[in-house]
Amino acid sequence: MSEIRVASRYAKSLLDLAEEQGTLEQVKADMDLFSKTLTENRDLRLLLRNPIVKHDKKLAILRAVFGGKVSLLTEKFFTIITEKNRESALEFIGSEFLIQYNALRGVQVAEVTTATPLSTYLRAELEQMVRQQTGLQQVTLTEKIDESLIGGFVLRIGDQLIDDSVSYRLRKLRNEFSKNPYQPLV
Repeated sequence: MSEIRVASRYAKSLLDLAEEQGTLEQVKADMDLFSKTLTENRDLRLLLRNPIVKHDKKLAILRAVFGGKVSLLTEKFFTIITEKNRESALEFIGSEFLIQYNALRGVQVAEVTTATPLSTYLRAELEQMVRQQTGLQQVTLTEKIDESLIGGFVLRIGDQLIDDSVSYRLRKLRNEFSKNPYQPLV
C-alpha cells in the first residue's frame, strides 16, 4: 500500500479520535509542530525512513524531540505508529492530517507568489478570488516572494494554478514570436 494512502488512513483515525475526545485543536497544534519540525530537519526525516534503525530507537528519538511539547494523545499515536512499523509514513501523516483538518473546518489553503510583498488591499482581493473559486468562506493565504516573476502573481489553490505573472506573459509572447508565420520577401 502506498505511503500516502496509509498516511491518509492514519490521519483520519487521529482526526476522528481527537474530535471524539475534544482535543482536536491541541492535536492540530501538535501536528503543526510535527510537520514544521520535519520540514526543517532533514536528518529526522531520513531517520524515520531508515529501515536499519530499530523501531524502539525511533520512538525514543520522537519522545526526546516531542516529549512534553505535544499532547498525550499525540505521544500515544507516535507509539502506535512505531509499533506498527509505519514510521516512514509519519512525514506524510502530518501533512495529510492538516489537509483533512482544513477540509473538516471548511478552510481553503491557497498559496500566492508575487514579486513584491502584498498590500492589505491586494491580499483581501486575492482572498476574495479564492472564496469565489472554491465557495469556502474561510481562506488561509500563504505568501511567497519570487522577484523573477517581475510583476503579477501566481496563485495555487489545491491543484489549480492561476499564473498571471509578467514573466509568464513574456514567455508566452516569446513563444508566439518564435512561431513567426511570415516569410521574408526575397
